[in-house]
Amino acid sequence: MTGTATAGPGRASAAMRLLAAAAAALALIAAFGCDREEAEEYRLVWEDEFEGEAGASPDTAYWDFDVGTNWGNNQLEYDTDRPENVSLDGEGNLAITAREEEYLGCDYTSGRIVTRDRVEYAYGRFEARIRLPVGQGIWPAFWLLGADIDAVGWPECGEIDIMEYRGQEPNIVLGSLHGPGYYGGSAISKRYLLEGPGFDAGFHLFAVEWSEDRITWYVDDTAYFTVTPDDVPDGGRWVFRHPFFIILNVAVGGNFVGPPNESTSFPQTMLIDRVRIYRRGG
Repeated sequence: MTGTATAGPGRASAAMRLLAAAAAALALIAAFGCDREEAEEYRLVWEDEFEGEAGASPDTAYWDFDVGTNWGNNQLEYDTDRPENVSLDGEGNLAITAREEEYLGCDYTSGRIVTRDRVEYAYGRFEARIRLPVGQGIWPAFWLLGADIDAVGWPECGEIDIMEYRGQEPNIVLGSLHGPGYYGGSAISKRYLLEGPGFDAGFHLFAVEWSEDRITWYVDDTAYFTVTPDDVPDGGRWVFRHPFFIILNVAVGGNFVGPPNESTSFPQTMLIDRVRIYRRGG
């Protein structure tokens, strides 16, 4: 009919393209919003930045010392509570230092600190920014141990090794899981290879994100390893649904690394810039 506008094929297809583009944009916005929501679900619930005077001990409200030797791994050092082995460096770091010296029947000293009975959590993101030592027979670690260890023993309590490292392999760290049926040399484990200078050349961020049925390991926010109950071998059990505490230590010698040799220089220090725990929810 003369004077009446009609929508021809060209206009219809253009309108459809506009609608499709708008729908795609809305989908992207929604997806981005969900990603932001997920990122914002984590909240900081505990941290230690190791601020204080050089030579001071770590905050006793958070940390205790494991004093002694061996710890079941044939280690060679005696872990002390002396500032020579564990103290703040005055620059915002905690220094755990292994030394070659005779002490209570051992040829080496070092330090091992724990948050047992002070800071214990189930689930969340556990992270630490660390610069590692180096050398044959040097064995630093950042790990979690089940808070029920005194009641049920190891490995029934569970162990999450966020980072452990052989000083003779300065570009490799390991993430491992120990539990009943998969522990020691049979732990569920994976190596992470760092390209370029080793972990002794600068600080790196080591973390796990742990939920009821999943644990994922990170180096510098790169996920490299995930374990779920489906990965537990036959006869084993998933024992990671209760609170754990944090351990930071530098061992000397032991089953995992072997003894130091003439190439190993002392002292060797692990510097920890910070430790943080994040959890999901309000």
